Amino acid sequence: MQLSVREMHASDIPLIADYWTSAPAEYLLGMGADPARMLPAHEWHELLTNQLHTPIEQKQSWCLIWEIDGNPVGHCNINQITPGSVAEMHLHLWHPETRHKGAGTALVKMSIPLFFKTFSLQRLYCRPYAHNTAPNKTLALAGFTLLQQVTTTPGYLNFEQPVNVWMITRTEIQSEYSQEIFT
Repeated sequence: MQLSVREMHASDIPLIADYWTSAPAEYLLGMGADPARMLPAHEWHELLTNQLHTPIEQKQSWCLIWEIDGNPVGHCNINQITPGSVAEMHLHLWHPETRHKGAGTALVKMSIPLFFKTFSLQRLYCRPYAHNTAPNKTLALAGFTLLQQVTTTPGYLNFEQPVNVWMITRTEIQSEYSQEIFT
């Protein structure tokens, strides 16, 4: 199994839109998303197309595509980007057959240095639904530190929920990865 990470292309937009719009309600609820707040496919297309065409220095969201053996299987994105400082990370494997096999952890580890380097980040946060065990386990294995659990509505697609606040810093990443990633 060969894993790779790359920037999102226009051809990936329908795959991401389909992931969100075709997900069963119980799956969405399990990750903390409210099915009633789900965007229609055309809004996903517009949102992602705008993101794709925004210059890197102006991006408020940036998406990486995860691949297994050259096939797109998920995405990892950051938003609420403050270049030189901080961003929020989200992680999604699109198909049940790719989950719970360790690929997600490896793909997160491949994505992290790209986020830090591209936006000169100092800290990267991730706030998954506390009752969604897969991303919480993945973040721990990827080197994030659990800071606290809070109750909040983490985004426009979410309901109020307990979230675990995870963080990883540039210093932690630099000790984990080769120095040339950051020069």
